[in-house]
Amino acid sequence: MTRTRQTDTPEDDDFLAAEYVLGVLDLADRSAAEDRLKRDPNFAALVNVWQNRLSGLNDDYAEAPAPNLLPQIEARLFPQPAPAQRRWFGALVGLAFSTIAALGLIAFFALQSPDPSMFASLTAESSGLRFEASIAGNELTLIRSGGAIAAPGKDYELWIIEPDKAPVSLGVLTAERVTIAAPVAKPGYVLAITLEPQGGAPEGKPTGPVVAAGPLQNI
Repeated sequence: MTRTRQTDTPEDDDFLAAEYVLGVLDLADRSAAEDRLKRDPNFAALVNVWQNRLSGLNDDYAEAPAPNLLPQIEARLFPQPAPAQRRWFGALVGLAFSTIAALGLIAFFALQSPDPSMFASLTAESSGLRFEASIAGNELTLIRSGGAIAAPGKDYELWIIEPDKAPVSLGVLTAERVTIAAPVAKPGYVLAITLEPQGGAPEGKPTGPVVAAGPLQNI
């Protein structure tokens, strides 16, 4: 079940306002934010600030979908023929986000993290999950901005995939926002999230399914 976002500090409110303007909140959190806009002038002012910050980003850019990377990611994560329980993964097509959304995330991370150098938006059309990742200095920050927590007895696990290399685990995601040591990475490396048994993949290799993925890009 999706958990409604709770905010306790001005920083939380600013973060929520940014996510609202970027359109990355799930339905429950977005509805709650819209209700709050009607009764909280301070929160409405924060939303207005973010709207002004991002309003010019779409003036010069048309929407341009990214290439469909999910079949390639699945092939890298699962080199053997996928068993029946993973065949539904073929439906996870349409991995794409518009240039304006990407530019909005650049602006967002530039204000939230000190000197971010790369970012990635991890999505999958059928899962409903969305994660935003940024690398700043020696830290990688990952935020679950849409979708539900993992089911009981399961955990989301983060992987990095270098072209022509096996996936490397970056750990189990135990919170909505996590910060870990940044891996060695370059633009074009892929971040992917799989649904694993609680505690993570038992042998350090993904067992699937992939629930979100996206390529790292320069800011």
